[in-house]
Amino acid sequence: MSTINPIIPGFAPDPSVVKVDGWFFLINSSFHLFPGLPIYASQDLISWRHIGNAFNRQSQLSLSKSETDLHPLPTGEVLVATGGLYAPTIRYHDGIFYVVCTNVVRTATGDSRQNFVISTKDIWANNWSDPVYFEFNGIDPSLFFDDDGKTYIQGSAACGSFTTINMFEIDLRSGRKLSDERTIWRGTGGIYPEGPHLYKRKGYYYLIIAEGGTHEGHMVTMARSTDIWGPCEGCPNNPILTARDTDEYIQYTGHCDVFLDDRDQWWCTCLGVRKDKNGRYIMGRETFLTRGSWDADWLSLEQVQLKPSGLLGSDEGEKLIVNPALDYVYIRDANLSNYTLPSSTGDQILTLTASTADLSHPGLSPSFIGKRQRQLDGRSGVELHGVEATWSAAKLRAGMACYKDEHRFLRIYYDATDLAIVVEVINKPKDICRRGRQTLESLPKSVAFRMQYTEQEYRLFYTVGQAVEQNWLCVLTIDTLDLTGPDFTGPVIGVFAVSETADTAVQFGNLAIC
Repeated sequence: MSTINPIIPGFAPDPSVVKVDGWFFLINSSFHLFPGLPIYASQDLISWRHIGNAFNRQSQLSLSKSETDLHPLPTGEVLVATGGLYAPTIRYHDGIFYVVCTNVVRTATGDSRQNFVISTKDIWANNWSDPVYFEFNGIDPSLFFDDDGKTYIQGSAACGSFTTINMFEIDLRSGRKLSDERTIWRGTGGIYPEGPHLYKRKGYYYLIIAEGGTHEGHMVTMARSTDIWGPCEGCPNNPILTARDTDEYIQYTGHCDVFLDDRDQWWCTCLGVRKDKNGRYIMGRETFLTRGSWDADWLSLEQVQLKPSGLLGSDEGEKLIVNPALDYVYIRDANLSNYTLPSSTGDQILTLTASTADLSHPGLSPSFIGKRQRQLDGRSGVELHGVEATWSAAKLRAGMACYKDEHRFLRIYYDATDLAIVVEVINKPKDICRRGRQTLESLPKSVAFRMQYTEQEYRLFYTVGQAVEQNWLCVLTIDTLDLTGPDFTGPVIGVFAVSETADTAVQFGNLAIC
């Protein structure tokens, strides 16, 4: 059976959507990746195109303190919480697109939250403003433009060890608050009320939020009031969307945004995970679509399925079209001079200058470039060209990695010091640290690496010399459970280079990631 969901596969949490002139524009969280806040466009809600990244200049802000914290849970699992860019909201008003977002900055004394708004008049130009910061001790800001010309921010505000949904009026040009900040709803009692969005319909202000945390207990709840400041009346059918306590394949549904299409049909985008019966959800939180409908007073949402009902158009063909120039990502504040990307007209050689920081560093940016893994079943590969004997003195290691954060990655690489192929599986939250090594008989001219993946496993291959099919050697097979866990991010597959000297350059060719 052909499927539509997830509409944005791979590392694509916290979706927000706005519809303008027949186009739907969707944005996701990106946490520690640069460029960040990817934006996708569609006219039919089925096929999507990656058209830009709202955070695309390093001068806009810094991700140097977006390290990943580990929080033990009562279940015995460990929550893997990455800093950086959280839960953007995209909106359009008076000819301008706005994105509001939080940059979570890790410090020695605790997290600080840099809340900001960026804007553009031309969303297709991929040219967004510098941030305008505003004061708010919380995350997940959202924008609402009222009929009287006033603009409001709603967000998940820190309140001791709890969170509440707070709101204030704002001047978007300066970031200045124009009113006191007030609590407008505390939710239905689920933990972490967050991800608020405000809508106006038939004289009511409707507030839709997420509760229950972004994993097993995740749910969408709803309230309304005739006054924008409340008090709010909860929906009698709350939660209006959840997969908890069900055997649905798509789990953890929540953090939704709702909107109308041209046929006056209501839709909801939300995050979720594809979770098999053994607990694997290797792709992390992805973006899903489901249909909504109103009775006289309240919105109801259909359970999220692989093939949602109510869509018009063909579900055959390519669902997500990516532009390679927009799709490459780096870790935190990358030194972009360390990279030479393939040109659209020239050869397909990607050059990396090795860094002294490895993938496990919590703050620096290792020499790594990759793309989000988009296919649950697929294959990625690359060739390391022009292997040199001088790399041994630099203690160079270069190859291919599947990276989630500094605590969790899988990789296969050439170790010049020992003239060997090395495989590693690292997952600190699960106390996994496995390494394997195969010594080569002589200095190779080139080494090719391949990753094959399914929902159940990753398989790592290499070959030296000419990459013909019969010469590939599988050196590691791992269960995807080894990289699955309660987290915020998803797998990014790419190439890396690390050495003890920072001037060693390596060349990769035939890079293919899907």
